[in-house]
Amino acid sequence: MAQKQALVLGAGGFIGHHLVHRLKSEGFWVKGVDLKYPEFQETDADVFEITDLRDASEVREIIDQKFDEVYQLAADMGGAGYIFTGENDAAIMHNSAIINLNVLEACRLQGIKHVFYSSSACIYPEYNQMDPENPLCSEDSAYPAAPDSEYGWEKLFSERLYLSYNRNYDMSCSVARFHNIFGPYGTWDGGKEKAPAALCRKIAQAPDGGSIEIWGDGEQTRSFLYISECLDGMTRLLRSGLSGPYNIGSDEIVSINTLARYIMQIAGKEIELRHIEGPLGVRGRTSDNTLIEKDLNWKPSMCLRAGLEQSFKWINEQVKSQK
Repeated sequence: MAQKQALVLGAGGFIGHHLVHRLKSEGFWVKGVDLKYPEFQETDADVFEITDLRDASEVREIIDQKFDEVYQLAADMGGAGYIFTGENDAAIMHNSAIINLNVLEACRLQGIKHVFYSSSACIYPEYNQMDPENPLCSEDSAYPAAPDSEYGWEKLFSERLYLSYNRNYDMSCSVARFHNIFGPYGTWDGGKEKAPAALCRKIAQAPDGGSIEIWGDGEQTRSFLYISECLDGMTRLLRSGLSGPYNIGSDEIVSINTLARYIMQIAGKEIELRHIEGPLGVRGRTSDNTLIEKDLNWKPSMCLRAGLEQSFKWINEQVKSQK
């Protein structure tokens, strides 16, 4: 039997880098593509090409064969400090939209059927996420649409783009809405990092008895999914032939204050939380896994605390190496 071949777009990023490693462990030949190489560890890809996916001609050169599986993870993205300032809105919408337009058309021209697209929980309406204890994030609650950021609006547009190619071109694209994926070998400083990584860094840097800053009152809620669980969900979804969209996330909802306390316990430190003004996003968000559990018999198995232990260990090593 011929070796299966996979293409990972965004392979220099956090999820893409881990995905390449997973696919190689499953016996795939893998081509990775990104604007940059992975920052913290060498790639396992058989071929890694530095390419600007905003250029349609470059995308056609990259998608030069009928890959068995294509994973489209490339996007202009970051944490709340990047998405919610308003300063990056045009770049976020333009860059991500044109990447998806280019990738889908190149896949169509090659006769590629199976493409995975990573959407985001940021597509969910802000009006359903005002109560931090009871946010509504079932897949069918996405409309009437009212995402809280241009990042969310672009993701919603691109969802519809992939599903329209399914209808019109006999493709089998799968769409998943990721909910705060975290783990080692991801961005942990510089402004694009997400809450778990930012808090791990702050607590690793703070002395015992010191203090760290938290945006807002810290009672905004989220759920966070460890990277290995995300890989399980996304590969299973693509291979199922189902289109979605499906949530891929944890339903273990916590406040940002609680998240910080978990990390303090792991670090063995007592840290004061100082609440300051800053970009917050919605008041509450968690993954509703009812649909994906019903259709794919999948749900996360790892508790948040276990994933945070792995993340803090790695980020603490990065902080120490900088001293």
